[in-house]
Amino acid sequence: MILTDTHTHLYANQFDEDREQVIQNCFDDGISRLFLPNIDKSSVDGMMKLVEQYPENCFPMIGIHPCSVNENWKQELDEYKELLKKEKFYAIGEIGIDLYWDKTTQGIQEEAFEAQIILAKELKLPIVIHARDSFDEIFAIVDKHNDENLTGIFHCFNGTIEQANKIINYGGFKLGIGGVVTFKNAGVDKVVKQIPLEHLVLETDSPYLAPHPNRGKRNESTYLTLIAQKVADLHEVSLEEIANVTTSNSKEVFGI
Repeated sequence: MILTDTHTHLYANQFDEDREQVIQNCFDDGISRLFLPNIDKSSVDGMMKLVEQYPENCFPMIGIHPCSVNENWKQELDEYKELLKKEKFYAIGEIGIDLYWDKTTQGIQEEAFEAQIILAKELKLPIVIHARDSFDEIFAIVDKHNDENLTGIFHCFNGTIEQANKIINYGGFKLGIGGVVTFKNAGVDKVVKQIPLEHLVLETDSPYLAPHPNRGKRNESTYLTLIAQKVADLHEVSLEEIANVTTSNSKEVFGI
């Protein structure tokens, strides 16, 4: 059984004291594919060090997180373009729009998101989308650029069945299902139950959003098994089937 965590920040300083043990725990639980989304310039070195240490298991992305977008985002993106010529990345991400923390940057968030979509299509890379309080704004931009060359994941999906179906109808996107599916009153479980497994991938977003019964604690990629088991219960299939299908879906997105 091979499980894939399509979104984990294992390079984050929350793991500085026990990172190697946390990763070994993943391997012990069959979680052997770990995709690392970038945040901004400050996270690149730590992420790439982890990739160097675990080249068969850790796969990096590059992009500017919407909460890190500032007036210098174009310069930062230019630096990433140079890095993309030298290093292998498996997606442009995480990118998107976040209107929960700061609505004042909405304009430049939208500009940066659109520019990174264009870059991803040029490089034939998938995108990993962060959408918080921003589905309508995200959809407006994706609608403009969607075609057979635009693929990726809507990370940490917590929307409605209508929003899920819109994403599915784009044709090239999967829904990233994380710890929120285990939260009692979030409603994500009811939506996930209605979505065919072919459209789902699993993620933790560690160290954030730990699933029940660890909610409020540091999240770890090992908790992916709790998320997988919840999805298995919702679809009334085995954990092994969830692992096989969602890992296959992740290979479809990332090409590895």
